[in-house]
This record gives sequence, structure tokens and C-alpha cells, in this order.
Amino acid sequence: MLSRFFARSSAARKPTGAVPPGQRIYAIGDIHGRLDLLDTLLETIEADAAARPDADTQIIFLGDLIDRGPNSAQVVERALHLSKTDGSFRFLLGNHEEVFLKALNGDLKALAFFTRIGGRETISSYGITDDAYRACEYPELLDMLRERVPSEHISFLEAFEDLITIGDYAFVHAGVRPGEPLARQRTSDLRWIREEFLEHRGALEKVIVHGHTIREDVEFREHRIGLDTGAYDSGKLTAMGFEGGERWILNTAA
Repeated sequence: MLSRFFARSSAARKPTGAVPPGQRIYAIGDIHGRLDLLDTLLETIEADAAARPDADTQIIFLGDLIDRGPNSAQVVERALHLSKTDGSFRFLLGNHEEVFLKALNGDLKALAFFTRIGGRETISSYGITDDAYRACEYPELLDMLRERVPSEHISFLEAFEDLITIGDYAFVHAGVRPGEPLARQRTSDLRWIREEFLEHRGALEKVIVHGHTIREDVEFREHRIGLDTGAYDSGKLTAMGFEGGERWILNTAA
């Protein structure tokens, strides 16, 4: 039955890379408030893992859990629950979470920017009605958000990681600045970089697995793998599995 909902394909030969023996990694691209797709993809990851030999498994969310889609608050709650019940889950902070946290910390310019990049849907998911949103200025909107966003959600997001390295791979939200060692990367680049990273040709310190930049399908380059397939709009949330030198794709069908 799962075959009706999932498209699976083998990864291209490049980029090359491997994770240490006995480990298996699943990396999940940008979710952007699509709880329905996340739940479906987690089911297929579970089924995929069950069909393979036992391994030390980690599931990495590449960031941007929130904004644009209809269920950002619910995605955060689901991720929080997963983190409490299963130590195999790890989370990277995306640029959308960064702006959300800045706004909640009282930065009204960040709040205004947040509403323009998909945050309006996140605001709605926390129970602020359209009428209430239209009737208030940013200071009032901030007060309403602070009332409705659970402190546990804020603490959870604040604990997200910036960079995860495993074997030959480095997992980040947006990318890295070429020429800079991973140990000296700026968090602003890890969460926001585009052209300098995307247009780079040549090897990097690790094969970079990232989201942030939407493509119709998984994007393979010699030095990077992009997993953001625009789930909030396309209906296709993508994950990639890594074990030894093998890679494989799992995604929800549009």
C-alpha cells in the first residue's frame, strides 16, 4: 500500500561519501508546516528501517519546520514529542526558526519580516485569528504570540543544532561558505547562504547535505546534496537515507 504514496529512487553516483559502519542516517528536508507530510514520511522511514538490518539510526531534520504550511505549531509539537520519546532524532535550526525566535525575543523588525516570509501561517497555527491579526499593530501581535507560543516550544527550538558531521557528510540547513573550514563557519551562512555555496564548483571538507533552496527533485552535485523539494507547495517532502557508501531517497508523492 505504501507504494501508492511514496516514490523511491536510487541516488546518483556522485557525490561520493560514506557513514561509519553500523550507522544509518535519515535526513529530512524542509517541512514548512506540513504535518500531514511529516507524519506520512516518518511512517515510511520507519518501514524502510524495519526492512533493513539493525543499525544505530539517527534521523536529522534539516531545519525550517515552520512557516508557509498550515500546521507549524503542530509540527513543532510533533518534533518535540519525538525528541522526548526517541533519542535518535536531531534537529538543525533553519533561517525561519531563527527569525521566529528573534521576533519572540522582542525584535519588532524581525516580527515584520517574519510575517512576510510565511510567518503569517505560523501565527495562525498558534490560534491567532485573521480578524485579530488584522486588527493589531506589531507590538500587540508580539504580545499575542508570546501568550500563545508555549515556552517549551521556544526552549526546544533554541536547542536546535547548527551543524552535524557524520563520516564523510556534514548536515546543515542552508550550506557552507566555500574556503572556510567547517569549524569556523558562521551560523549566518549555515542558515542563510545561497549563491556562493550553490554556485561553488569543486570539493569541500565534507559532502554537504542541506535544505533551504527549493528544487523539483533532489539536487546532486559533487560536493553537496539538496533535499528541499518545496513540500509546503509541491506536496513532496523528501528524505535521504545513508548507510555505508549507500544512499537512497524516500519522498511523499505529490
